[in-house]
Amino acid sequence: MRARQIPLQCSLFVLAALGSLSAVHADTLVDNANGYTLDARGELLQFTALAFDDQGRIIAVGASAEVAAKAPHARRIDMGGRTVLPGLIDAHGHVFGLGQQLTQLDLSPSTSLAGAIKSIAGYAQANPAHAWIRGRGWNQENWKLGRFPTAAELDAVIQDRPVWLERVDGHAGWANSRTLALAGITKSTPDPAGGKIVRDANGEATGVLVDAAQELVTRVLPPQTEAEGRTMLDRSLQEIARMGLTSVHDAGVGVAEDRLYRAYADGGKLTARVYGMIGGTDKDFDELAKNGPLKTYGKDMYALRAVKLYSDGALGSRGAALIQPYSDEPHSHGLLFYKTARMDAMMAKAMRKGYQVNVHAIGDAGNRQILDIYKKELGATNSAAQRHRIEHAQVVAPGDIPRFKSLGIIPSMQPTHATSDKNMAESRVGPERIKGAYAWRSFLHQGSRIACGSDFPVESPNPFYGIHAAVTRQDAGGQPVAGWHPDQAMSLKEAFRCFTLDAAYAGHQENTLGSLETGKQADFIVIDRDLFRMPTYDIHKTGVLETWVAGRQVFQKK
Repeated sequence: MRARQIPLQCSLFVLAALGSLSAVHADTLVDNANGYTLDARGELLQFTALAFDDQGRIIAVGASAEVAAKAPHARRIDMGGRTVLPGLIDAHGHVFGLGQQLTQLDLSPSTSLAGAIKSIAGYAQANPAHAWIRGRGWNQENWKLGRFPTAAELDAVIQDRPVWLERVDGHAGWANSRTLALAGITKSTPDPAGGKIVRDANGEATGVLVDAAQELVTRVLPPQTEAEGRTMLDRSLQEIARMGLTSVHDAGVGVAEDRLYRAYADGGKLTARVYGMIGGTDKDFDELAKNGPLKTYGKDMYALRAVKLYSDGALGSRGAALIQPYSDEPHSHGLLFYKTARMDAMMAKAMRKGYQVNVHAIGDAGNRQILDIYKKELGATNSAAQRHRIEHAQVVAPGDIPRFKSLGIIPSMQPTHATSDKNMAESRVGPERIKGAYAWRSFLHQGSRIACGSDFPVESPNPFYGIHAAVTRQDAGGQPVAGWHPDQAMSLKEAFRCFTLDAAYAGHQENTLGSLETGKQADFIVIDRDLFRMPTYDIHKTGVLETWVAGRQVFQKK
């Protein structure tokens, strides 16, 4: 793909110095770069230099001589011809969830039940002081079980301590018998609204709890300490910087997380910008929303102006709510978490308080429920300008896709979900409903702006995995050869835009983030290859060499 040269008047800003955000430094010139950015119209531009001031704002971008003339006293950093891009934005992740995965047992590499059991036993043996054995990442579809795992299989290796292991999507948990006992789960325990206790033929709990049923266990878990929260945040921020993400939208912030984000922003320790979504509209929302949406905090490092709600569960655990039954489980439609009146009340409460409302909806019934509520409440709350979103928009009835555009709802989608789910998605919904699933091209064709993310730690936070999946519809092994439903693929420029400008737009930040333009924040990355001149099938191999946020380097590959 050929990009046109940035004209002289279209100057840009780069990032600056090492050290804390409070460090003072002179103007900085990043020179001899193979730079790419988008302009406000989404056109791809090239540059060889950019300059930014001591506040981390871009003052010029373009040809080297022109930019140098605008920053005559700047310190110079020679890029040696390496490729420079705007910092990438993940529009849907779970920052503390990623930190939890990095500090607890990670079962995502397991390819069999036997392998997972071996990892669990080894982790328990290596951590005798842990009162609970906790982890995440299992996926029974990868194990080719044809069923969920059981408490008895955990009991075979751990009986003396409770075990709680979240499924890769976070929409189911696997417990041993000791955990079920602590949670008070017996044969007579009813399924909670929006949840399911998986049972055997005799009605006994087998050890897996789906969606809201997980709360039976989470309410007896030891509370997280502030020290644990700081460790999780530290680890997560390190990984985010390593991946080349300069901004993330955190889909579920509570009072404790908000307190840490503000403290980190105050202390110059927040090395990625965080656009926060308050988790739910209950107690934490009432506390955090006392003064209304927080549009910016700590030199634009933190915002809390959205709310995250859930309509349904996930496809892999058959918790996603479908209009018609599951093709591979005809007695099940999945789970709507709330009756429409209750969901409407929660959404309207946040909308009236001035918050952007971002609702998780994976199944076509979940998406339809939320679209119907938006249709009812947008005018009643006069909140269209709040840029409401549907998170995932994963399986949508084809007739409902145009409603996103007509209602002005942003589809916030995660490209790697398609390549991870391709092994089971069509068996779940069948050949007709799959036409409205992971349907990026259908949304783009009608003019919707897709905000791309990963849903980490459900998927890797690596944005180049997402760009690769969006463009090729293939996994990292190049399968399927022609791409999975390739008619829904994005172009490379579209995929780049959905991880930059359109992700910024979804957070009301397109005037400060998402591209390297004069006056914007100097958030950029340096990568090890030319994204726009390499084979698309190798995009997932792209490595990040440096990450810069607000003119300071927050990561350098050793």
